[in-house]
Amino acid sequence: MDFDSVLEKCGNFGRYQFVLLLFYGLTNILASMHYFAQTIISFTPEHWCFHEKLNNANISYIQGIYEQTPNPQCTLLDDIIDDHPVISSGGQCREWIFNYDHDYNSITTDLKWVCDDAFLSTVGQSFFFVGSIVGTIFFGFLADRIGRLPALICSTLTGATGDFLTSFVESPTVFALFRFISGLSTDTQYYLTFVLVIEYLGPKNRTLGINIIQGSFYCFGLFMSPWYALWIGSWRYYLYVASLPALIVLMYPIFICESAQWLIATKRYDRAVNCLKHVAKFNRRAVTEDVFIQFRSYYEQKLAEEAKLNTNKDTFWGMFRTPRLRKFIIILLLKCMIIKVSYNVVSRNMEGLGTSPFMIFSLTSLTYIPASLTIILLQNRIGRKGMAFSAYFVTSIIIAVTGFLIVFLDREQNAILLAIMVALGRYGVIMTYDAEVQYSSEFIPTTVRGRGVANVHVLGLGFAALNPYIIYLAQYFKPLPSIVTAVVMMGGALLCLALPETLNQKLPATLKDGEEFARHQRWFAFACFNRERRKAEASENGNIH
Repeated sequence: MDFDSVLEKCGNFGRYQFVLLLFYGLTNILASMHYFAQTIISFTPEHWCFHEKLNNANISYIQGIYEQTPNPQCTLLDDIIDDHPVISSGGQCREWIFNYDHDYNSITTDLKWVCDDAFLSTVGQSFFFVGSIVGTIFFGFLADRIGRLPALICSTLTGATGDFLTSFVESPTVFALFRFISGLSTDTQYYLTFVLVIEYLGPKNRTLGINIIQGSFYCFGLFMSPWYALWIGSWRYYLYVASLPALIVLMYPIFICESAQWLIATKRYDRAVNCLKHVAKFNRRAVTEDVFIQFRSYYEQKLAEEAKLNTNKDTFWGMFRTPRLRKFIIILLLKCMIIKVSYNVVSRNMEGLGTSPFMIFSLTSLTYIPASLTIILLQNRIGRKGMAFSAYFVTSIIIAVTGFLIVFLDREQNAILLAIMVALGRYGVIMTYDAEVQYSSEFIPTTVRGRGVANVHVLGLGFAALNPYIIYLAQYFKPLPSIVTAVVMMGGALLCLALPETLNQKLPATLKDGEEFARHQRWFAFACFNRERRKAEASENGNIH
């Protein structure tokens, strides 16, 4: 009797699963606040060099004075005569006048990381993504050694500790160190919870339950984060709000169990049985002891047989030994880099658009829901390749248009239009990200899919460390981040053309299958253009993905 059969008897969509989904939702809130905390704490308001004659002046007057200078935000004045600035011939700003957004004090205003020191925040923030690489590898290893649940707790608390410690920083070096610690949990705190949910939830309820919880709770966390920051008024206090609720993970072991699949794979059969008994008790199901005896015998026998027959020699690096599969994997690596950095640049570049970055960030976060629904509605209709190519292509155009609008329009007078364009861009990169995840994973053969997806993902995280520097390009030319992002996303669209369609195809199981996969497909083959052939292939393969 396999796991799914026993779980059905114990209850695969009962009280236990509702509690599990609740914790999954809480993890999504924690993950969203954690991942974008560095964006919230580093929003930089309008600022100008301090001059004593402007000490009690209103913002409009100050803007009028500095608009007459070549670099309004960072020009040092010697004097102001008849409402005209006299620019200093030497020296640098040491004090600034800040036009605080709802009186919110960010790290850049508190530590004066503006003008010549604006790069300090950028460098520190990039260490967050460096930490995410190390954390994904380390906590992934830890999860295989001590279990998913303890690894989840350690990962979440590590990230929260990094956020909490960041609230005390006074120097860029310490800031970079604590952002590195915070980044350690970036991916694993979400992924490990996802594993626990998907194992204890019945197959019929997984897609609906997981997507609804993920979309609504993650979106809620992002939508509310800026308002928490404005309500509390300080970047240091905001980090308390983002980090201290993570202590709730200490309650997880009281209600939820370890990964049953991990317990079985590591031959901890007694613990696996105890977990199933806990589920049955929580769901008020009466299950006889004989069921658990059959369950244990089934896996003892199965694992013994698999050990004898396991002659698989496929490895991750083996994918680079044959020409077609090597081409596919290199393209996947490039696309993962592109979407990771594009997603982060578009999601974090919210300043200087004529309105409050807090408002724009909060409202554009609502695009997570329609983006997810778009994938659900279209991915199986137009195909994986068509979905990925369209998402990359259309989003690159939206982002490019946004960049040109920033150049040619007055940002104050066209703030609503620019906010709409930013929302469309964010909707596009979220949709592209979701489309890319499934499309990419289907190319990697089953025998190395776990390792392959993980390695591709880690490389993408490493490339995401560049996003603070791309956003920093706005210091030189405001639309430059949009232009760079649009160019690389257009490159991602073109790369999609070099990959075959995977919809209704029998996916590769081995490296040999991967080399032969869709060999006769042409670059312009899209599933949406040949519905009859698609149905015939689905019938022939007998395996619709």
